[in-house]
Amino acid sequence: MIFKDLQDYISALEKKKELLRVKIETDPIYEMAEIADRLVKQNGKAVLFEKPKGSNFPVAMNLFGTMERTQFALGVNSLNELGDRVKELINIEIPTNFWDKLRNIMKFKELSHYLPKIVKKAHCQEVIEDNVDLFKYPILKTWPQDGGCFITLPLVFTKNPITKKQNCGMYRMQVFSKNTTGMHWHIHKDGAYHYRYYKENNQKMPVCVAIGADPLTIYSATAPLPEDIDEMLFASFLRQDGVELVKSTLYDIYVPANAEIVLEGYVDPNELALEGPFGDHTGYYSLADYYPVFHIQRITRKKHPIYPATIVGKPPMEDAYLGKATERLFLPIIQKILPEIVDINLPIEGIFHNFAFISIKKQFPGHAFRVINALWGLGMMSLTKIIVVFDENVNVQNISEVIWRLGNNIDPKRDIIFTKGPLDVLDHASNIAQMGSKMGIDATKKLKSEGFLRDWPDDIKMPNEIKELVDKKWNKYFK
Repeated sequence: MIFKDLQDYISALEKKKELLRVKIETDPIYEMAEIADRLVKQNGKAVLFEKPKGSNFPVAMNLFGTMERTQFALGVNSLNELGDRVKELINIEIPTNFWDKLRNIMKFKELSHYLPKIVKKAHCQEVIEDNVDLFKYPILKTWPQDGGCFITLPLVFTKNPITKKQNCGMYRMQVFSKNTTGMHWHIHKDGAYHYRYYKENNQKMPVCVAIGADPLTIYSATAPLPEDIDEMLFASFLRQDGVELVKSTLYDIYVPANAEIVLEGYVDPNELALEGPFGDHTGYYSLADYYPVFHIQRITRKKHPIYPATIVGKPPMEDAYLGKATERLFLPIIQKILPEIVDINLPIEGIFHNFAFISIKKQFPGHAFRVINALWGLGMMSLTKIIVVFDENVNVQNISEVIWRLGNNIDPKRDIIFTKGPLDVLDHASNIAQMGSKMGIDATKKLKSEGFLRDWPDDIKMPNEIKELVDKKWNKYFK
């Protein structure tokens, strides 16, 4: 099931009895966050606050707060289906004859139906506000030491000034005044790359921010796509239907026509402001620092919009489930580069960048270290602090098995390597920001050719014939 917009998705959640309506006044300052935090920790329902204190616009939260709800939001029965869609696309082989060429032409013709669609009129422009006042909107303050209220689910649209291709990312935005916010794009993000160009050329940078869209479009803004891959094209591919886009009223930037609210404005590259602290997905506060200022010149919106928000903090939070979607989605792409990889687990407790557990089909001495070093050179995997590699028979999704194998299979001096490289900007443990040490661990069975001087013991296993006998004779006792 593919949803046309955020409100369509919320209606579907209500039909599934997955929506909690809160009809009494609720404060966006701390109170909503505490309710949403309790719901996500209990695998609870999505929530719609109908009467936010100080605002006329309802607030939707915990929209992706369970694995099942994330799958429903993304239109799949299992997150593995996302990877299957990508696998089907990347497995198109180089044609060798006429029939292969024809099949591939048909394939790409099919994909062409999923291109974004440009429309002239859109619900996100039903109301135009030139007298910008962010304080009318129920923007949350989540944790006591937060520097202010933050927009937490923004789809931030910028354009590469050279290629003219659009980018959409999700970067938190602290409200500074009724018409300015921070723009917290990290140094490794495409938005920051575009910003550096405008700064070098001393030009104001046009920016549009969509708040609220259909779930797959929201998700696509979080996906770590390669540079200049249009997230709206990616969203269209995942939706199997083109995302409708409309030109913003002030700039040559196209935003989702189904957005609830759109902020149009610019970033002055010569202006920075202190942003933060912010209670972040690491479970710690990210420290205050200077970031660009976004000046909002106009707000366009639906007549009756719903304001979506999320909170982050100690895991599990709902961003963890979006992270697992990314893990499943990009596994086939990583396997195309490193086909020996069987599976990957970026555990929720690892907050995306602290741990990666990998299983491989080991074939030669040092194979695990080859995979570790290759992953450190691969896109956003370069930020991973600890990579552990296991044999193909290990279920890396089972943390209990991972810890058991890790403890049993390594000699620390022999099987651990250290290097230096970039780290996520939110990593607070390194001596300097954005760079530090990394650890790779080979937890595979060791080969004689790797210098292992003893015989590696076999796993304890019951023979299949005994299992079959018990299944046949005693199965009724195990139901």
